[in-house]
Amino acid sequence: MTAEQPSLWSRIKARIAGWFGAPAPFGRWVKGGAFSIHGVVGTQPLLIPRRRFRLYVPRGWARDTPVPLLALIHGCQQTAEEFAQGSHVEALADRVGALVLMPRQKGTANPYRCWNWFDRRTADGKGEAAIVAAMIGDVLRRYRADPLRVVAAGISSGAGLAAILGVRFPALVRGVVVHSGIACGAAASAFTALTVMKRGPETDVAGIAADARRASGTDAPVRLLAIQGRDDAVVAERNAAALARQYLALNGVDVPGGAATTLPPPDRDDRDATDPAHVVRVREWSRDGRPLVRLVEVERLGHAWSGGDAALPYNDAAAPDATAMLEAWLALA
Repeated sequence: MTAEQPSLWSRIKARIAGWFGAPAPFGRWVKGGAFSIHGVVGTQPLLIPRRRFRLYVPRGWARDTPVPLLALIHGCQQTAEEFAQGSHVEALADRVGALVLMPRQKGTANPYRCWNWFDRRTADGKGEAAIVAAMIGDVLRRYRADPLRVVAAGISSGAGLAAILGVRFPALVRGVVVHSGIACGAAASAFTALTVMKRGPETDVAGIAADARRASGTDAPVRLLAIQGRDDAVVAERNAAALARQYLALNGVDVPGGAATTLPPPDRDDRDATDPAHVVRVREWSRDGRPLVRLVEVERLGHAWSGGDAALPYNDAAAPDATAMLEAWLALA
């Protein structure tokens, strides 16, 4: 449920107090938009490279205190409002004091409101990836968010875009949470996107990440949390393993040759059968005692946000709480 909105007069008083550095007495949503000169999408070359966004400013936010920034990106046939409600992100933001940026996809960019993760320009860090990166940069400047605590997260096509942001903008995005998503550059063309969703990558996603790491010139880690339902009929679980492989390579970890889903031995491999209906397997690869890549696979979870609001599509309330997992990952960034 969304919290009851404060009165107009209360909002005005809070805004004036904020000019003098007083902490916000309640959370609020504001609107914005961003443009990128590099944001032209190959599949829609005549579309203006601009998208709108919603931004949640949490309770207690003060301009002189840097806070984490979470870019939370909705999936296909979903709105930013629905994703916010389904994931209970307002409560998370108020709890940890994080700004939450929620980009909006245009119906003219994709008739199903999917983000075009399969577009070659987007996968290369232009297109919609450049537009959302511009949004992140705008919020960092305007709201003085902490540039060392930026996490991109999403579900489905939004997760695919989040994965691209981590690979192509490692100096901007320090953590990534991919729920039911696809690795950066996994599809060789827009025409094969559905095949990749069903069968896994058709490209060398680890090689793409290794090349990106060399080109970026940064050794700062980009930590990945990948959450995948094993009964997902839309995005095959092979894609989650490919994501783990890609982000290990992005962080300079040697990955074995072979298939796009081949992984090195993990530092942790646990199974939690506390809930027999949703047995969870967690594999983790660490560096210096801190998790670098964590792969969470949930039995009997389909294409839905784990632990979400079941009143909305693409949410499974009975499964483990993905928002709680995201919160822990936000703390690591």
